[in-house]
Amino acid sequence: MKIVFATNNQHKLSEVRQILGERFEVVGLKDIGCTEDIPETAETLEGNALQKARYVKEHYGLDCFADDTGLEVSALGGAPGVHTARYAELAGQGSTHDSNANMDFLLHNLENITDRNARFRTVIALIYKGEEHLFEGIVEGTILPERHGHEGFGYDPVFQPKGYDRSFAEMSADEKNAISHRGRATQKLVEFLKLKH
Repeated sequence: MKIVFATNNQHKLSEVRQILGERFEVVGLKDIGCTEDIPETAETLEGNALQKARYVKEHYGLDCFADDTGLEVSALGGAPGVHTARYAELAGQGSTHDSNANMDFLLHNLENITDRNARFRTVIALIYKGEEHLFEGIVEGTILPERHGHEGFGYDPVFQPKGYDRSFAEMSADEKNAISHRGRATQKLVEFLKLKH
């Protein structure tokens, strides 16, 4: 079964392909010739994911799914949340999707703060056979005072999932996928598609 994942992020694409396995052929936006920047202007993760999935369905006529992920830090009132990928940029501290600037800005904002509780939340919006479905994955954890590890992407070096003594960036792809927010949301997506397919 072929399905479009509305992303140009190669890290996300390979992560999801690994989780979905052989039963599904997952193609990205480049594979369907979509080179435009799909707007993400909603105020919620759910809204952004639906916006991207609907865009692909409307312009390309293909069943697809899209995700949006937010890092929600307790001491920062749930920020960066929906602005996770552009956290530093929006504060004039870096360019778009600059992971290092985002981490620097986050660590700066958490200086001298003892409550380091945070969670990653992924929402996947699926448009399949004319119907819309939402799947959510959450992983609780803490923000480390400094970076650890070199795997993964985004905020992985500063996020330590609950019950583990390592950051996401110190885990193998398989380890991370087994417990990550995206892994959990994707697992729900897989179960749904297996039932329907």
